[in-house]
Amino acid sequence: MKMIVPSALALMFALAPSNGTAAQPAEIRVSRTCAAATHCFGSIEAALASVQDDVKQDWVTIRVAPGDYREKVTIARSKVRLIGSGTARTRLHFDAVAQTAGHYHRNGWGTPGSATLTVDASDVVVSGMTIANDYDYLTNDALSDGEKTKIGNPQAVAFLADVHSDRLTVQDSALLGYQDTLFANGRRLYIKDSLIAGNIDFIFGNGMVLIERSEIRSRRRSADTRDEPFQSFIAAPSTLLDQPIGIVIYRSRLTREAEVPDGSIALARPWHPTTRFADGRYANPQAVGQISFIDCYMGAHIAKDHWATMKGTAHDGTMTDVFRPQDSRFFERGSTGPGARRRDIGMPSHGLGDIHVVRRIFFDGWQAAKAR
Repeated sequence: MKMIVPSALALMFALAPSNGTAAQPAEIRVSRTCAAATHCFGSIEAALASVQDDVKQDWVTIRVAPGDYREKVTIARSKVRLIGSGTARTRLHFDAVAQTAGHYHRNGWGTPGSATLTVDASDVVVSGMTIANDYDYLTNDALSDGEKTKIGNPQAVAFLADVHSDRLTVQDSALLGYQDTLFANGRRLYIKDSLIAGNIDFIFGNGMVLIERSEIRSRRRSADTRDEPFQSFIAAPSTLLDQPIGIVIYRSRLTREAEVPDGSIALARPWHPTTRFADGRYANPQAVGQISFIDCYMGAHIAKDHWATMKGTAHDGTMTDVFRPQDSRFFERGSTGPGARRRDIGMPSHGLGDIHVVRRIFFDGWQAAKAR
């Protein structure tokens, strides 16, 4: 990952304009060795709790010392900078899994409930740390479908941008998991100079996500997938039709772990979440996912078809509806590397491929809102 130059650091850490009263405190620390130090806490959750009820809601910076922090953290306060000491030195991790994590979520949903770090606020910066979901996915994946100990919902989220989130930035960080590593369920999430690693649908959701200058690393499966057309899928956007941008990955590198075979990974498949309507519960027809890969390097693990279909819930409740990439808003431009070679499967020849247009839409009103 790239180093941040001093000018970029200054811009990222600059406080919003003062209203005449400074936040109390403007900066606090998290460390395993606080002792009697003031404004220092032994856990990230304790540090966040100390500023949650700050009525002024000025910017606060939480600096996290090197260490291994096993916590399940929620940021529900706006204007927070969570700054670690580097991805190799500051590690936030937990091991919740969708099968049993419903009690963590307001609506009892296991996938968002499994998140190691949940951000449900606006104007939040996360930098210089590893955020991981340590659920033992590979052991479960290796079990045959008939084994009693195998769970059917092994999704385990590392980072959740929740429904009330907007203007989130993740920089110089690592998001690690297997299935469903990054869940974009809010408005806008900007990721740069970072690593995102996983296997099945590990970047997914209905939010707007712009990923720049990052590494997208496909991780191995332990199940036998030799008879399947794809071993895994990088992304699964569920962008609603009234939203012009879903997931955009720009000038990033699509890499793999050593055990991931050549030609085994699809760039994305269209996720139509099962939704309750007046006439029943079925796959949302308005969730026509949008994703663009622009000027990205693609390793040899990318399959020649590039895109995959995805099943969804039919009106009769069965998983028999099939959604095609050709009917979705999938696009790539300027791909390089051995995985850039693709077979013609009838994908549209036009789409969202101009990064200037993407940035204009994505960052509209961003700086003005942060300054308020």
